[in-house]
Amino acid sequence: MLFKLSFENMKKSIKDYGIYFLTLVLGVAIFYMFNSLDSQEAMLQVSNSQRQMIQLMIEMLGMVSVFVAVVLGLLIVYANSFLINRRKKEFGIYMSLGMGRRQISRIILMETIFVGLISLVIGLMIGIFASQFMSILVSKLFEADMSKFEFVFSKTACGKTCIYFAVMYVAVMFFNTITISRYKLINLLNATKKNEKVKMKNPVLSILVFLGAAVLLGFAYWKVTVDSRSLTSGDKILRVIGMGIVGTILVFWSLSGFILQIVQAMKKTYLRDTNLFVLRQINNKINTMVVSMSVICLMLFMTITILSSALALRNTMQSDLLEMTPVDINLYKTANLPERATNRYGKETVYTEVQRQDSKVPICETLESNGLDMNRLKDIEEIAIYTDKNLTWERFFGDKIEEVRAQFPYLQYNTEEELIKVSDYNKIAKLYGNEEYELENDEYIMLCDFESQEEIRNKVLEEENYPLEIAGKTYYSKYRECKSGFVVMSTSHTNTGIILVPDDCNLTDEMKERYFFAANYHANTEEEKEEIEKIFSSNEENESTFLNELYEKGLQLDGLTKIAIMEASVGLATIITFISIYLGIIFLIASSAILALKQLTESSDNKQRYTILRKIGCDEKMIHRALFRQIGIFFGMPLILAVIHSVFGIQYALSVLSGIASKGDLLPSIIGTVVVMGVIYGAYFMATYWGSKNIIREEL
Repeated sequence: MLFKLSFENMKKSIKDYGIYFLTLVLGVAIFYMFNSLDSQEAMLQVSNSQRQMIQLMIEMLGMVSVFVAVVLGLLIVYANSFLINRRKKEFGIYMSLGMGRRQISRIILMETIFVGLISLVIGLMIGIFASQFMSILVSKLFEADMSKFEFVFSKTACGKTCIYFAVMYVAVMFFNTITISRYKLINLLNATKKNEKVKMKNPVLSILVFLGAAVLLGFAYWKVTVDSRSLTSGDKILRVIGMGIVGTILVFWSLSGFILQIVQAMKKTYLRDTNLFVLRQINNKINTMVVSMSVICLMLFMTITILSSALALRNTMQSDLLEMTPVDINLYKTANLPERATNRYGKETVYTEVQRQDSKVPICETLESNGLDMNRLKDIEEIAIYTDKNLTWERFFGDKIEEVRAQFPYLQYNTEEELIKVSDYNKIAKLYGNEEYELENDEYIMLCDFESQEEIRNKVLEEENYPLEIAGKTYYSKYRECKSGFVVMSTSHTNTGIILVPDDCNLTDEMKERYFFAANYHANTEEEKEEIEKIFSSNEENESTFLNELYEKGLQLDGLTKIAIMEASVGLATIITFISIYLGIIFLIASSAILALKQLTESSDNKQRYTILRKIGCDEKMIHRALFRQIGIFFGMPLILAVIHSVFGIQYALSVLSGIASKGDLLPSIIGTVVVMGVIYGAYFMATYWGSKNIIREEL
């Protein structure tokens, strides 16, 4: 009997379950998709380093999934509470006919199981098919061989999804039992007649609070953009975040106190069509859910910022990689090693005679004398990089050192500046395809492309012909700003400063800080490049590599290869992108679902008001238009403020990540974020509109 009643109730109330069902299906599908990557990983033909990156990404996604499960669990409990409140009168009738609370709980339990099983099956089906595209995306991002790709079902991901959602449903069932046990018959029967109490706020106070919130948010925006360099510790960052949260809450608290009065003063707008009704409904909603609207706004802000920043970071890292890895290999070693050296942390290193002797010869000589076939390389260029112990960063900044220290207190200002002869640099620049430079015998050029360092160095160089004493002679800056250029390959623009000096500058052998070597592989195919790559790989698994053999002899030779840099960078960018998309979509689903459920609750509570609209002459078209505008404003208000927050949040996020990648074009990432939000947020908006239309059509 109860089973049949539960099944019939579920069919009858299927429109009520629309948002609940959509949330469950999306949650299950996304959870399965992001936890099924291990099923294809073994089939992707990738290098060892890429495979390690994929494994790391899978492990991190597994940890993030615990947080996602908690968010989805709370969301399901919240959504289920809407369904319970929606059916209070129905439960009151059951109780008046003699049904006990335990039997009602069993009905709800069976309905929950029905909906849960259906949504789980459909969500898994969608997730299984969508995960195949996810695997293709992973392979494309890691540039993997897809020759062994096939349709795969992940038992691990399916089991994890079922277990996590089973735990969530146990929590829902427990919640339902407690909720039903607290209901009284009189309250259930009169549920549709009760409305939330709305307290009118003083409009003058509301305007003052709004202005205060605007000032607070404006200051927070200024701190994370113009004055972001001052946010040097966690407590300072948390302080700004706190300002943003408080400012958001105050904005929504104050809006309901004066927005209606402002529109009422605009008689033509206020009295047109059903605007009077729509505005009062919106005003009441904001008034009664200040905290909810604030939380939703902040969740949307996190979604936009996370998605846009992650996608922008990936796009920028990809473009930077092509520019910053112009050759196949860089090698470098310290020149003129002493018998012993002590670093800034007080740790002492003792060098052997073999190491000290090798540090006095160029890298090419080290490679040849240790048996490397130099015919495996081409386009070879080697230069020396010098330092002058009397020319440190502190000396470079001169009179402006205190100003720079105040802005960047954690820099090591005793670091010696790197010096390169202009003809040596031009050899590397020509090989890299970069701009070459010319100098008079009393000029120097500062090369720097790391954004924050370039900014502070330009403050010094803006003085015309800024003088520096180098190797006992005074030289003058050729330009009033840093010029672009680099020597060592990297994932992004990380050159903090290189000073080019004329060839006749008195740089002695004792001033050599290191030797630098750049070359390409003598190979025509990718397979041949991979073979040469193994020679220079310092991976611990490849114990027989040339570099490892040098290490065993005690020789210090370090290097970077284009293949290794690109694999590491692609892996890092992919991990950041996937985790960001995962979290961003979950936050978006949660905020959209909360808005939708709140609106459906309001529509259910306000059915009588729509009946009154019909009685005073409003046709269905006008009522539906009023409902559409009301839901549009309701969904739009937190989104608008979230977008404003995001304009500044994205700038700060990218400035924090500037050490990983330079700032690039945000347009592609913004378009991608808009598409994702448009699909999910738009789907919830339309589902809410259709659900609300069905509710207000019901017979009272």
